[in-house]
Amino acid sequence: MPNINLLPWRAELRAKRRNQFFIGLGASLGAAALAVLASNFVMEGIINNQNGRNDLLKTEIAALDKRIAEILDLEAKKERLLARMEIIEQLQRSRPEIVHVFDEFVRALPEGVRLVSIKQTGRRLEIKGDAESNTRVSAFMRNIDKSKWLTQPDLRVVEVREAGTKAKKGTGPVETGEFAGRSSQFTVYANQVSTLADGEVAK
Repeated sequence: MPNINLLPWRAELRAKRRNQFFIGLGASLGAAALAVLASNFVMEGIINNQNGRNDLLKTEIAALDKRIAEILDLEAKKERLLARMEIIEQLQRSRPEIVHVFDEFVRALPEGVRLVSIKQTGRRLEIKGDAESNTRVSAFMRNIDKSKWLTQPDLRVVEVREAGTKAKKGTGPVETGEFAGRSSQFTVYANQVSTLADGEVAK
């Protein structure tokens, strides 16, 4: 019976399969490397594209912020202008009134009463003066109460002084030499009456 040696054939087949395995493995690794490189390239392109969009958005946002700041500045200027216009309108409304108020002081001032100073804060009037007697001061307050342009008289200070004496600092007129004998120094507060409706401008 003849002897057949199959070992060389099997060794060649094993070597061939091993070579095919390594070739396939190398091809797989190469394909995987190419896929990774391609995916990295694609992702890098996407990231660069997104970064470009982000930069564009940042630029647009900065421009919008600048425009918003300009709009807010314009709004502030508008508010200041409106406030000034309101003050001017109030002055226009009150201009004829103050004339009537001073005319009313002349009408309301009885004999024996002298006004030294009139100070206005808003519609609040502080009236300082001296009179021959307290009765004259009372008559002055009654006239104010009957006035069309003045209201709510409020007597705060009355001081009786001898003729030629000086008042303490901050308490009233400097001296009472206008009247002979004793005089009553007074401080009266009153409110100015407005006959114009809100928003109406005097002509």
